[in-house]
Formats: sequence, C-alpha cells, structure tokens
Amino acid sequence: MPHLTTPAPTTATTDVRATALSQWLATLEAPVAAITPASADASFRRYFRVTLDAPWRAAAGASTLIAMDAPPPKEDCRPYVHVARLLTQAGVHAPRIVAADIAQGYLLMSDLGGQTYASVLDAGNAPGLYGDALDALVRMQKMRCEDELPPYDDALLRRELALFPDWYVARHLARTLTSAQRAALDAVFDALVANNLAQPRVFVHRDYHSRNLMLATPNPGVLDFQDAVHGPITYDLVSLLRDAYVEWSEERQLDWAVRYWERARRAALPVSADFGAFWRDFEWMGVQRQLKVLGIFARLKHRDGKAGYIADMPLVMRYLRRAAARYRELDPLTALLDALDDPEAAAGVAS
Repeated sequence: MPHLTTPAPTTATTDVRATALSQWLATLEAPVAAITPASADASFRRYFRVTLDAPWRAAAGASTLIAMDAPPPKEDCRPYVHVARLLTQAGVHAPRIVAADIAQGYLLMSDLGGQTYASVLDAGNAPGLYGDALDALVRMQKMRCEDELPPYDDALLRRELALFPDWYVARHLARTLTSAQRAALDAVFDALVANNLAQPRVFVHRDYHSRNLMLATPNPGVLDFQDAVHGPITYDLVSLLRDAYVEWSEERQLDWAVRYWERARRAALPVSADFGAFWRDFEWMGVQRQLKVLGIFARLKHRDGKAGYIADMPLVMRYLRRAAARYRELDPLTALLDALDDPEAAAGVAS
C-alpha cells in the first residue's frame, strides 16, 4: 500500500477516510509512490496529490494525479463527474476523471497543477490571464445545458439571499432587524430576484474566481464546478471580476467586462446589445452574490469553524456598498448597511 502523508487527523472519521482512500487506490493497481495533501476547500471535500513511480495507462502519461475525498452523505461526487464531462465536451480544461468510487466518495482525476490564479496574479500578467479566463467563460456559456443542470430559479436565489439576514446579521453581528428593516430588505430581495430571473440564461459555474482557476496548458484549468446551474448570464463574470479574494480597480473591472461583452456578442451569446443595460444587470447580480457571500463566510466561521474567511468580508462589503449606492431602488439596502455599521444605531437594530 502506498505511503499516505496527511495532516494530523482531527477526528477518527478523518483518519478512517484517509486510510480508506489509500486502500481504494491500491485496488486500482496504479504504481503509487506517495499520496500528499493538495488542498481543501470550504466544503467537506479534501484533495490529495497522487505521485506515480512508473507509467500507468489510465494516467495518460502523467506522473501525478489528484484524488478527491468527498465523504458521503455530506458530499456527492456525481455532480462533479457530470459537470466535468460537460466542460470537457465544451472545450474547457477541466479535470479528466480517471477512476471513481461514487459509493465511497472518491474520485481520481488529472492534475491541473498547483498554481492558482490567486497565487500568481499581478498587474503585469493579469490582462493575459483574465483574457484566457474570459475566453473559457464564453466557451462554457455557449454549451446547451438547460436539460443537464438544475435551474438557478427563484427558490435558489432566495435561499442564497436568506444567508445574509440569517448568518451575517443575526449570527455574525448578533443583531435582530426591526420589522420595518426586514420589510425593506425583503423588498430589495424582490427587486434583485426579478432582475436576476429576467436575464438570459446560460451555464453558470457559480464559483468562477481566482482560487478555482489554475495556471495550466491550455489555460485556465477550471475547478470546483460541481454546483453548476443554468442561470443568469452575468453571474460568473461577477464572480471573476468582483472576486472575494483579489481586488481590481473599477476601471479594470469595466474594461474586462467590455472585453467579455464583445466576445459574447461575437459568439452570439444572448447579452444585451446595450452595454449600459448589461452593466446594470452585472451590478445587480453582483449585489445578490455579495449578500450571499457575506452570509456564507459568516456560516463558515460560526457553523464550520473556518474563521479565515472573515478577513475577506471587507472587500465583499466594499463591492456591495459601491454597487448599491449607484441605484435608487437599492437605497434601502444602503440604509440598512449604514445602520448595521453604526454602533450608536445598534439599539435601534437589536431587540
């Protein structure tokens, strides 16, 4: 059996999963020399780099592979396998599935390397890397997927928005909204969802940003796509340009958005012929996403014990405030954010 080097297990379950992964790899009769941690994400999934000490036909000449540990019933590998196939068929560089044990929650797949966009981006290489990411985004959006993926519908959009009052306001800030504030927030949610649902619908990755894009050949390699849906065309562009982990000036965001819009029009994607209308949709989709992300980051800390995401909240809040301030319909949201930020107003917000 290959040697497995993992972080010190925090529970017996973690140790059992690591041992079972090593045993599963042994049944594949691959020439495994070592298994080392590759990464973890905000879910319960973990990833390991599998080093081979001899050629193996299933690896197609590669010397390393990636093993995913997705413990059932907390994670389901089937969407990952399904979307990986869709992306590959669309000409997007996604991992190739080499072997799978869906029942145990293990996948073995091609290795897209260890350099994320987030780890290499700088002012000099950003135009080229973002150009590649925009090209890949257009390829994803051109695929026909309405019968292949769940819809990004009213119910899902609202479940995501509910994360903001439930986790960011109530749990993270320990505030209780007044009835008037809750009514105002619900009215903003109604306006956001109406805009989001009115947008043209395409493939939506849902986490298309610098930590899930790999510097690879062809570039980029695309990861973490298992939650893909069929939904609003601006969503993934917002994820990319208003990234929770990398900040660019609004001038750069606008420039890249125009470049995407031009690519999309050439590819006959259903973007608005008026860039101003497209940009408004982009900003309103961004407000939905930023409210959701604030709730998710709070939940990661308070439910899952992953406090590191709190450091990324200020950037997400800046995106949210800048966009909300530009639209009169979103004034009630700005007022609520002001009240939540003002310690002297806390008595009027808390019960």
